[in-house]
Amino acid sequence: MDATAFTLFSGGAPGTEAEFGRQAEAYGVQEVTYTFDGHKIERSRGLRFLTPEELMRKDVSLSYVSKLLGRTFTNAPLMRKILQTIMYQIDSGHEVFVVGTIMPDGTVRGGTGWGTEFAKICNKPIFTFDQAKNAWFRWNGEVWEDGGLPRITAQHFCGTGTRFLEDSGRKAIADLFARSFRA
Repeated sequence: MDATAFTLFSGGAPGTEAEFGRQAEAYGVQEVTYTFDGHKIERSRGLRFLTPEELMRKDVSLSYVSKLLGRTFTNAPLMRKILQTIMYQIDSGHEVFVVGTIMPDGTVRGGTGWGTEFAKICNKPIFTFDQAKNAWFRWNGEVWEDGGLPRITAQHFCGTGTRFLEDSGRKAIADLFARSFRA
């Protein structure tokens, strides 16, 4: 596949998103990095600053997100903007790749969990690399199942996940790009 015809949508945050961006750049994949004024990011390639009006279009009830994920999210303005930015990333991708930890209730740990749940709501294909289990899983619409060794097949895809990227997660991202774009 011609990698230059593909676009990664991400948030440029340290950890998983930055690694997705590094791999995208190495393979010639285009990159859109959603951010907002005051957001600390590691990637600056393909920056797309969201205006306050655009962020408000993706406003979501933090009590809803907290209830959906079974944990409390602060009502701080920064957290709200991060969750809104994640929605832009998920909306833009036709398939979603996540690195994190799948919890016993089927959600994914942390803010990444909101992105994963929003992708489920949008009925997007989702692949999650669980660092603790050192394996890919695919959401089948009901439960997580063995994801095998996924490939990036949609020209517009989202790469997101934990800030606490481990070596296993870093390797999983590198291998995903190699499987998808090496001849």
